[in-house]
Amino acid sequence: MTPLLQGMVTILVGVTACVAYFWLSNWVLDRVIFPARGPNAGRNINRANLVRPWLFLFPAIFVLGLYLAYPVVGSFVRSLFDRSGTEFIGLGNYIDLFNSSGFRVALRNNILWLLVVPAAATAFGLLAAQLTDRLSWGNIAKSMIFMPMAISFVGASLIWRFVYANNFDIGLINAVRGVFGAERAIDVLQIPFWNNFFIMFIMIWIQTGFAMVILSAALRNIPEETIEAAIMDGAGPFRLFFSVKVPQIMGTIVVVWTTITFLVLKVFDIVYTVTGGNFGTHILPSYMMNFMFRDDGRATAVAFVIMLLVLPVMVWNIRQARRELR
Repeated sequence: MTPLLQGMVTILVGVTACVAYFWLSNWVLDRVIFPARGPNAGRNINRANLVRPWLFLFPAIFVLGLYLAYPVVGSFVRSLFDRSGTEFIGLGNYIDLFNSSGFRVALRNNILWLLVVPAAATAFGLLAAQLTDRLSWGNIAKSMIFMPMAISFVGASLIWRFVYANNFDIGLINAVRGVFGAERAIDVLQIPFWNNFFIMFIMIWIQTGFAMVILSAALRNIPEETIEAAIMDGAGPFRLFFSVKVPQIMGTIVVVWTTITFLVLKVFDIVYTVTGGNFGTHILPSYMMNFMFRDDGRATAVAFVIMLLVLPVMVWNIRQARRELR
């Protein structure tokens, strides 16, 4: 079967199945469960109308449960077994993780990423949005700042590996040091603790363009009346920016910050490409990969810890979204 024919058959079968489901479920609801006849016809119609929305929601709920809820529960159950998945050890994997120095380093690095990358990328994006809007060639500047977004994380990591190279001829940092008379090249990716910030900068470099585009649109939507009123009241450029503009786009800033936060919690390829997690640069996803194919119980335990780290950010983001809709 050709791909085109296969796609057409899939669409036909899917649409037919959906129509059949909704017709059959409504028929059973109206004719069998709550028939609209007899002395209780009015009550049955009201009951059927209460149940009917759930008939439409059931397929989506079932699919979400199958592909989201079930894997979460299954992962937690697997994390309670040993590496072979045959012996139940309870919270043994979690106890071993928190007693492991490697896990504590990865957890510390993840917290650093969460504190530094979203804040720095959002701040640089906001600064770039404000400055480029004041330039006659601002569109060109925005295109250049946004360009890293078109590069994959692996590609960007390879570019910055050359920048950080332990070589006067290739590494930009060492080339600059050589201009000022340095005689020995250094490998910044092997400097304990600080090498994490050099890796974080790659993510900041990529995400600044995203933040700039979103925040630039928000800045342009600020009513001119408020800006003119602030200028007439004697507000200077800094006061105008921080006291007038920023409060009016705070909702957009929060959205950008949380979006980058989710990306940080999922990042893996940058660390894996640049250092492979060596020299104390492991984060939880890269640390999890160490056990993925040899210790299923510990790997799923790390995955569950990552999910627990994501949940507070997700809950807070949902609450913020609901607050803005009110």
